[in-house]
Amino acid sequence: MSDGGPTVVLPVEQLLPETTQSSPLWVRLSTGLEAAIASGALAPGARLENEVSISERLSLSRPTVRRAIQELVDKGLLVRRRGIGTQVVHGSVARQIDLTSLHDDLERSGRVPSTRVLDVTLAHAAPEIAAQLGIAPEARVLKIRRVRFADAAPIAVLENYLPDTFADITAETLRDGGLYHALRDRGVTLRVARQRIGARRATVDEGQLLDIGRGAPVLTMDRTAYDADGAAVEYGHHCYRPDLYGFEMTLVDRGSLP
Repeated sequence: MSDGGPTVVLPVEQLLPETTQSSPLWVRLSTGLEAAIASGALAPGARLENEVSISERLSLSRPTVRRAIQELVDKGLLVRRRGIGTQVVHGSVARQIDLTSLHDDLERSGRVPSTRVLDVTLAHAAPEIAAQLGIAPEARVLKIRRVRFADAAPIAVLENYLPDTFADITAETLRDGGLYHALRDRGVTLRVARQRIGARRATVDEGQLLDIGRGAPVLTMDRTAYDADGAAVEYGHHCYRPDLYGFEMTLVDRGSLP
């Protein structure tokens, strides 16, 4: 979320539902806010009125209001933004563990993807990059670095390396579509990938690009994708905002299969 949406003032009866009268006040307020988010009364990007206003309208103490809001921040439903206030988080994207691009995944989930291209340059491959691509150390590679947005919210920093046979891929191409689109346009069919998912703290640069601050947690994915001939086509190191993005997978107990 890079900008402030409209401030929404909900009626008292919606913020403190009658069905939760026996619960502590902070739980009642948290429950009312969560229900408003689920129903769409508080839409993604909407701003809450400030804590002082809520506490005065509902005759609650500020610590009570603050605890209720913090509960939803901890659940990933609300986010606090300096200079903007408290906003409803844009819906999280759940990505299946398939050989697809983030651009394709966002389109399939009904989100509007857009891209800010930071770098498209030819460089000499570091040893670890060369090993991933199966090329000689210091061989030339195309380095691509982008920020991917979903509905104007920064969701990921994407860094990719490709053999220099793909040096004709331009920043304009990457702004118009995903990297895998560009590869398909060049006759590349990706068949298999080796992928590792992890987590770490954001660097200063990543924190600024993702609007989360230095040291905030990020999800990471390292992937090497191979074409139909078994040749490595691209290596990517990506980091994602965990409040807006996650991975889904299906687990099977193979011992129970016939």
